Amino acid sequence: MSGRIEARLKELKIELPKPAAPAANYVPYTISGRLLFVAGQIPVLNGQIKYVGTVGQDLSIEDGAAAARLCGLNLIAQAKAACGGNLDKVGRVLKLVGFVQCTTGFRDQPKVVNGASDLMVQVFGDLGRHARVAVGTNALPLGVAAEVEGTFELL
Repeated sequence: MSGRIEARLKELKIELPKPAAPAANYVPYTISGRLLFVAGQIPVLNGQIKYVGTVGQDLSIEDGAAAARLCGLNLIAQAKAACGGNLDKVGRVLKLVGFVQCTTGFRDQPKVVNGASDLMVQVFGDLGRHARVAVGTNALPLGVAAEVEGTFELL
């Protein structure tokens, strides 16, 4: 389905990945009223896990930000699926919660999670500006560098 957001994705030369199926006992998203909650997304592209490692040890801040950006692309792909293929039904990005697998003492989680945050603003414009949490942790599923979940308002 073509619309304003699809045109923006095309302009940015962004192709959304195929939405990943859940890896455990959960659903990829839920909708309650006008709120869309998308489960945490990891950096997976075409079924392949990307950016495995620890930021500040195996991976740079830039690698971590690229991982978070890929998580953001997966969030948008799930939102598109939730909206029946029409991203123009997303009224606003409300909140992102980002987790960064990092070394003890690493303090640049916000710079890493900016990979997802910057993407939301690029794609949705001012409606992509959101509240956010950026947390460091010693481990994430499958050893990935980042995981990001999102809450969206639907029209």
